[in-house]
Amino acid sequence: MAAADDAGFRTLAAMIARARGLDVGAYKPNCLRRRIAVRMRARGAHTYDDYARVLAADATEYDRLLDALTINVTKFYRNRETWDALAADMVPGLWDETGGTLRCWSAGCASGEEPYTLAVLLLEEARRRGTAPPRARVDATDLDRESLARAAAGRYPASAFDEMPESLVQRYFTGAGPRDAVPAVRALVHFVRHDLLREPPPAPPYDLILCRNVVIYFDRPSQERLYAGFARALAPHGVLVLGKVETLVGEARGMFRLLDVRERIYRRAA
Repeated sequence: MAAADDAGFRTLAAMIARARGLDVGAYKPNCLRRRIAVRMRARGAHTYDDYARVLAADATEYDRLLDALTINVTKFYRNRETWDALAADMVPGLWDETGGTLRCWSAGCASGEEPYTLAVLLLEEARRRGTAPPRARVDATDLDRESLARAAAGRYPASAFDEMPESLVQRYFTGAGPRDAVPAVRALVHFVRHDLLREPPPAPPYDLILCRNVVIYFDRPSQERLYAGFARALAPHGVLVLGKVETLVGEARGMFRLLDVRERIYRRAA
């Protein structure tokens, strides 16, 4: 049974890759199996062969599967220590180097909490300096269409702000719940559907790239390609922020120098 199960899984993965161009082989196998299983249960498919027949009969199921394969757990100001480090040191330093024209990339932005949080930090830095809103841009990318639609709407339940300082919530989001991002926040963020594994960075060079809790789901060769690609997409002074359980691998270890070991913040090596 195990051999038949493995064969069915490989056949299904190849079918998905052919139909939608998704490099499913780049996902860690257990992660991929768990996320496919979500859709199998939803469609009452008991085997990989059963689910392959569902996909063959219903093309819209591919969209639901691709959404299930993306990682969508996030909040505003998630892991507060990381954002505090960015606000205290990284954003002011990059501001000085660019004159406030920072170009940022939130890679794997899910439903938008991360890029909007970054926009808030940029606006706070302008406020601290007593200057006009920054001439900055945050490119926010993800593969999941539904998440991007929610992000573009810019409306979030009160629970999404549990980790964000209340002063920032009051200043940059309307209402008491659900809350909307104010126009100044929305103006800095540009959402684009993008496949990290198959497409080049949207508009390099970037001064700051955030890719947190995304790369961990990919296999080692894919991680190495992504990290090296981030290094090439950064300006010479550029900063990369990873998730707290992620670390550089492969040739990228020589392409960055560590700035903050606890918060996984790196600067591109000269």
